Amino acid sequence: MNTSVAREPWNKGKLVGQKAPLRLRDIWSIRVRLQIAEKTRDLALFNLAIDSKLRACDLTKLRVRDIAHGAQVSSRAIVMQQKTHRPVQFEITEQTRTTLEAWIHKAELRSEDFLFPSRLHASAHLSIRQYARIVKAWVISIDLDPAMYGTHTLRRTKASLIYRRTKNLRAVQLLLGHTKLESTVRYLVIEVDDALDMAEQTEV
Repeated sequence: MNTSVAREPWNKGKLVGQKAPLRLRDIWSIRVRLQIAEKTRDLALFNLAIDSKLRACDLTKLRVRDIAHGAQVSSRAIVMQQKTHRPVQFEITEQTRTTLEAWIHKAELRSEDFLFPSRLHASAHLSIRQYARIVKAWVISIDLDPAMYGTHTLRRTKASLIYRRTKNLRAVQLLLGHTKLESTVRYLVIEVDDALDMAEQTEV
């Protein structure tokens, strides 16, 4: 006789799939709240997450030297991706540089230090789980459904905005560090007709 108890699926009641990117008004709403609350670290983390378009595993392991020379944050940075083992380059906007420099100064971080140290003794840097909790708090603060958003939301946000403005799929592929264009198409959830039109316009 089988006495085992059936377990509920881990995803019961949860939305599974691509996490939605933030809209411009969402970005500014979160920024304003972090500024008012004087959350220097969170503001630097939020801005860099959007600018860099890095996966959580890469973002949380950044060191100060990866994005800064001395006390000055660079306008561009190159990071080796953990998942693909390929380098990806990204721009760091002036607004993000300002918030990062404020955070580095406040936390008294040195070049070799992790950019976002963990506040828990068990980890030297912010863990992916900690980062996920922070992102959830940001989303809830502006009355968005946390089931619809996650850490990948921050990676997708700027890429989605760039694609909407330019329709340049190849550029977005490079910015995300994807090895295959198909991955970028799936990632941006581009409509099939849209993708076919672009394919027909691309000479090989």
